[in-house]
Amino acid sequence: MLDELREYQRTLFAKNNFIYKRYFHRTLNLDKKLVGLIGARGVGKTTYLIQYLKALDIPFSQKLYISADTITIPSLFEVAQAFQKEEGKVLVIDEIHKYKDFEIELKKIYDILDLKVIFSGSSALKLDNAKADLSRRAVVYEVDGLSFREFIELSEGIELPNFTLEEILKNHVDIAYELLEKFNVTLRFREYIAQGYYPFYFEDKEDYLIKLNQTINTVIEVDIPSIFPIEYDSVQNLKKLVRLLCESHPYTPNIKELLHKMDMKDNYKGLYRFLDYLNHAKILHTIKPKAKGDTIFVKPDKIYLNNTNLHHAYCTQSNIGTLREVFVASMLQNRHQIEVAKKGDFLVDGAYLLEVGGKRKSFRQIKDESNAFVVADDIEIGSGNKIPLWLFGFMY
Repeated sequence: MLDELREYQRTLFAKNNFIYKRYFHRTLNLDKKLVGLIGARGVGKTTYLIQYLKALDIPFSQKLYISADTITIPSLFEVAQAFQKEEGKVLVIDEIHKYKDFEIELKKIYDILDLKVIFSGSSALKLDNAKADLSRRAVVYEVDGLSFREFIELSEGIELPNFTLEEILKNHVDIAYELLEKFNVTLRFREYIAQGYYPFYFEDKEDYLIKLNQTINTVIEVDIPSIFPIEYDSVQNLKKLVRLLCESHPYTPNIKELLHKMDMKDNYKGLYRFLDYLNHAKILHTIKPKAKGDTIFVKPDKIYLNNTNLHHAYCTQSNIGTLREVFVASMLQNRHQIEVAKKGDFLVDGAYLLEVGGKRKSFRQIKDESNAFVVADDIEIGSGNKIPLWLFGFMY
């Protein structure tokens, strides 16, 4: 059994020549005994795990990569136990959400064996299984697709700094001036918006959007059903829901209208569950009222697709205003608290008010607000509280 797995690992090591290191190479702490890595399909989790193992300064025999969606063994624990008996030290389990009852298997490995285990899975992965209670044992990190900064680094072969939101808001003029000496922002930003969020763009640029469409379908058809209890008809409804939201402007949901278009009658809870599944799977990005808690049965204030590339892959046409808001939201998500503002578009961390628009966007809607900023497309350098849209792509 281990012979076959090691041969598969050797083949993977030989084929994976991707040398660029994503932002999370610097931010993840893999020192714990059980570490999880979750994120949307296609953002580079597998590549990172292989890079990590290849660089790990221990003998080949002491590190092992397995993919839970390809192995045909009765138990992950049995593999781990056999690996430890041969003095194994580090076990990587990829696509773990594909393995039934993985929580119980991981708990046994954690409690009984002396192994470091790093696993990856869908962004929708849940670790609150009552039989295992992995949430107490595992440190779990969520990773995103390429930022605009990373896209530039890959495209141009250069290194660029990242900045905090506060640094961008305060020093955006000087930051933009220094960055613009290094690349053509207009050309690269349009390319990024259409096709730059997922690293596999650099493997096959010509067929990227086709492959991204296939990736979305795989998430809906395979990943979501492997985690959530849904039937085949519901899978088709998830696809229909994504298409309906594609056709909308920055969407303030009318739940009754959505139910009608989905032919779901008065099944409010069913629709809210669909939105929650797609949000966890990083196909949608739902922004909910902060005051009403984290329950899924709360109407979102806004529903976006998760990133701008999804619009280009899945939607017949996209509104430019929608794309601008989606970009800002995608760069802020997982790092900052985002709310829909009463005036302007986003209230970030309860402190910063952002109004997103084109280069002629004025301060009229937010003129009397403190800490208010216009985030403007089609400008390279801003002034005062008017900040270039593209600069929000340098936060990671």
